[in-house]
Parts: sequence; C-alpha cells; structure tokens
Amino acid sequence: MSPRLIVLSNRIPMEDAEPAGGLVFALHDCLSQQGGVWIGSADVPVSTPADSLTTVGTGTYTRKTFDVTEDDQRDFYLGYANSVLWPLFHRRADLIAMEPRYSEAYRSTNARVAALIARELQPGDLLWVHDYHFLPVARELRRRGIDNRIGYFLHTPFPLAANVPALPERDEFPEWLAAYDLVGLQTERDLAALREYFRGDPAAEIDAAGTIRTADGSFRAIALPIGIDVDAFIAQTDASDGADRLRLDPTERLLIGVDRLDYSKGLVNKFRAFAAYLDEHRAANGPRATLLQIAPPSRGALDAYREIRTELESAAGAINGEHAMIDWTPIRYICRNVPRERVAGLYRRADVGLVTPLADGMNLVAKEYVAAQNPDDPGVLILSHFAGAAEQMGGALLVNPYDEAEMAEAIARALDMPLDERRARHAEMLAGLRSHDIGWWARTYMAELSRPDPSVPGLGAAGQGSGTAA
Repeated sequence: MSPRLIVLSNRIPMEDAEPAGGLVFALHDCLSQQGGVWIGSADVPVSTPADSLTTVGTGTYTRKTFDVTEDDQRDFYLGYANSVLWPLFHRRADLIAMEPRYSEAYRSTNARVAALIARELQPGDLLWVHDYHFLPVARELRRRGIDNRIGYFLHTPFPLAANVPALPERDEFPEWLAAYDLVGLQTERDLAALREYFRGDPAAEIDAAGTIRTADGSFRAIALPIGIDVDAFIAQTDASDGADRLRLDPTERLLIGVDRLDYSKGLVNKFRAFAAYLDEHRAANGPRATLLQIAPPSRGALDAYREIRTELESAAGAINGEHAMIDWTPIRYICRNVPRERVAGLYRRADVGLVTPLADGMNLVAKEYVAAQNPDDPGVLILSHFAGAAEQMGGALLVNPYDEAEMAEAIARALDMPLDERRARHAEMLAGLRSHDIGWWARTYMAELSRPDPSVPGLGAAGQGSGTAA
C-alpha cells in the first residue's frame, strides 16, 4: 500500500467552491489523482484558535483547516510572508518591511501549525509542505521528535544569495531547509541559486552525489517544474463560453494577459509595451488589436499593492485616452477575478498570450494558454525570460520584460506569424505539457521523497532523469 500523503499549503479549496489560483489548482489536480489529506488555513479569522484541525471537506481527498486570527493575517500572512519573504524571493529586497512582530508571528504560527500536524501524522505518512509561508515547519516537527519523511516545494523563485542577508532570520534560513528530506524547486536557475547560497556557507558542503550537508542536517534538492492537467483544461476550454462574451469584430486581433495584481508580474511594463506597439506598428497599418488584461487584486492592504494598482490604472487610462476610437478600446482592464472556465475560452480566442513577469517561479498561465489553443489555428505565446516556464517552453517568443521596444516587436511578430510556424511552435510546447503534466510532477516528487538514500539516514534521494539534483 502506498503511504498516505499529507499536503500543507496556505490556501485550500473551501467547501465545494472551485479552486482559485495557480498553485491551488495544481495541488487540487494532484490530490484528486493521488488522494490524501490537504491542510490549509481557514478563511474566516477567529479570536481564539482551536487546538485541533477542522475537517471541511471529503471526497477523493480530505480537506482540513487550522484557525487563524486577525493578528495572524496581519503579521504572519500580510506581514512576514508577503512583506518579507515575497519581496526577497522576487528580487525586491528594497520592499522588505522590517517589523519585529512579523518575525515573532511567523515563528509562532509555524510552531502552532507544526503541533497540529504532529497530531495528524501517522507512522509512514509522507508530509509535503508548500511555499514560503511554512519554511520552518519541518524544523518545528523535528524538534517534536517527528521522523516522517518531509518534503518541501518552493513555488516562487529561490532568493539570490546576495539578498538573503536582508532576511531578519538569515541565520535560521539554512536550518529551515536542512530539516527537510527533499527540497523541490521550479527551475534549473533556482537550483543553481540554492547551490550558490550553500556554497557560500562555510559550514555547508555539497558532495559528489548532490547531498547538501550543513551543520543542522542533510537534504537533497531537485529542479522539478510543475505542470497542469492538460486534457482537463482542454475539456474546460471546449465547454467555455468566454469568447462569446467579448463581442469583438471577427477581424480584430486579441492579446490576453491573466496575472494576479502584483509588482512581480510586470503589468505596467506590459501596458507600456502594448502602447509602443500601437505607436509604432499600428501607424504602419498593422492589424487592430485589443489587449484584455485580467488582474484580480490581492494583498490590497499593503502599500506596494495599492501603488501598483494606482500606477496600472493610470497607465491604462492614459493609453486608452490617446489611442481609443468610438468603436475600439485598446486595453480592456478587469481588476477582479474571472471564473477559470470563462478564462479558458478567452485564451482560445486570443491570438497572443502575453505572459511577461519580472520574476516568477513557474507561471501556469503560460501553460494554460498553450493547452487552450486550437491546434489547427493556434495563437502565439510571448513569454518573459524571467518566468520559470521559459526553461521548458522554447516554442514561445521569449522577451525581456524590461525592454518595452523588444516586447512591442514581439507583439508585431506574433500577430504577423505564418500559420505553419504557429502550428510548429504550438505542437512543440503542447507535447512538452503532456509529457510533464501535473501527474508527472506529483508522481516524480513522491518517488523522490519516498526513495531512501543509503548514505544519509532518513534522506530522500533525487533520481536521475526525472528531475535534476543539486
């Protein structure tokens, strides 16, 4: 019998609601195939947290939540997780907020969550911890005597070694990682960043087999890019009515962007690049095109997010004011969530998918856009070099999101690309999505976490050929 899988992430689907967000969709697909228990935070804050997990759903997998308080949301989630770790990991150490109460909330919340998980774990269970919210959980569990195999997966970029000293808990950071058996990262670039960080630690070494040994323990790290459920997304696209709602002229070309409203997504750069296309290529009788940008807001209580929203709305208004006609609005900007099944149809209608983050762990929008295309007449993906997906999706037009002129040229090229070239690029990327889908990702990670390394007791070894080991 396969060991039971316990997954921990900050967010989970609540009740029977559709999952929201790339990571939540991916884990939902994974657990729907694998089974197990998914633990995450409750939606509604309470004054006094319960001392046990609450079951909120059953089915192919069980969902359980831990309580959070308003102080947890302010200091653990908005504070340390998203005002310290998020900017650090996304190359914006200048935005880190140094508040002692954030550090205390991060430690105490992780210790409380670890205590709840310790009661849930049974001998032989595998625990898979996700993302930056819960870096210290394994250390807290080891302190409680838990010897189950524990894996970790970071869905953001790994921080640059030169930036880690900006972390208030910089001395604890290697200890957090060393308490895991296996650390999963999205890209080879992230794996190289992790190696660089530990090579700079005089107390650490990386042996010939790729084991990272520190003063606090030993672990392995692998690059394992997350995928999507390709066939399920294609089926959702086939059933979608999203394109019918656009009411575009049949000759009008459509570009689409779907990004959470965040400074790491390069949204203002994207708008300015589209304006550059309008200035330079529309003037030369290029096709009339509309950019549909869906950017649901998040973390609106933080100053950096209020500022990016204001800047983006200002840019959209200025560009539309300069270029719009009575029967045409160049940028359709939607600052709210749009149901996934509707977005799927919009992807298929779009001639160009514009995915241009300044820093991103993977970016599943790029993969969903390709999966949604009609193979007989596919659109073109324009993809930032700084998205993790760029390592896999060579059929995209890769761009520097800081270079608006380069992006404008890519838009013109995409809209003018011959059908044969579009088909060839799409077929190459779709084949990659199928061979490295969400099932492959989950199975590979579970195999790596389950496989013992005889040289390191309790250590999950990374297999060759299924993910690159550090």
